[in-house]
Amino acid sequence: MPYRRRFDAVIFDLDGTLIETAPDLCAALNHTLAVAGRPAVPLAGVREMIGNGARAMLHLGLAATGPEPTEEEVEGWIDTFLDYYWQHVADESHAFPGAAAALDELRAAGLKLGVCTNKPERPSRHLFELLALEHHFAAIVGGDSLPVKKPHGGHLLGTLDAMAVAPERAVMVGDSANDVDAARAAGLPVVAVTFGYTTVPAHELGADRVIGHFDELIGALNALA
Repeated sequence: MPYRRRFDAVIFDLDGTLIETAPDLCAALNHTLAVAGRPAVPLAGVREMIGNGARAMLHLGLAATGPEPTEEEVEGWIDTFLDYYWQHVADESHAFPGAAAALDELRAAGLKLGVCTNKPERPSRHLFELLALEHHFAAIVGGDSLPVKKPHGGHLLGTLDAMAVAPERAVMVGDSANDVDAARAAGLPVVAVTFGYTTVPAHELGADRVIGHFDELIGALNALA
């Protein structure tokens, strides 16, 4: 396979790329909003709030259900959100169809796999543990693991450092502008998925390849090679 000669590593985004996490994030957000005396946000709306980390998501949820929140208000509710999410991180979350098989195939081919997500590292690891997927990854780097996070290219480069892989030997797989922009900034080719969480259609993100199912990932990697 050409991709085996071209790449040593594949880095994945988490939410909306490897894992369908929106239902559990929606439950955590709506629990927090209820405690704050706010109405709930529908799942479709929550899907558009995911991607920039817990605080950004909570800020958007509060703004959608009342006055624009201050930074102090967001900080006042973030522990409620995170505590609930920790307890319910895998109630409904699951790997997207074909994701586990793709991870198996890539590892069997000798590639290192990593995760670069704006979700905090601790719940990210907890989620992968509960889904029995953590063993696939040489590195799981969250939005609070480094001084920068996506779309900053340093987030991807820091993930590659943790994996001991050079940027020219790696490829990114994600679902949003944050992923594409971070890959461009780090000098990596990037594959976008169509089933993730983005307000911009995947085909308009500027990725090198776009796939609608993980069954297409190997073909996309071969095309990039």
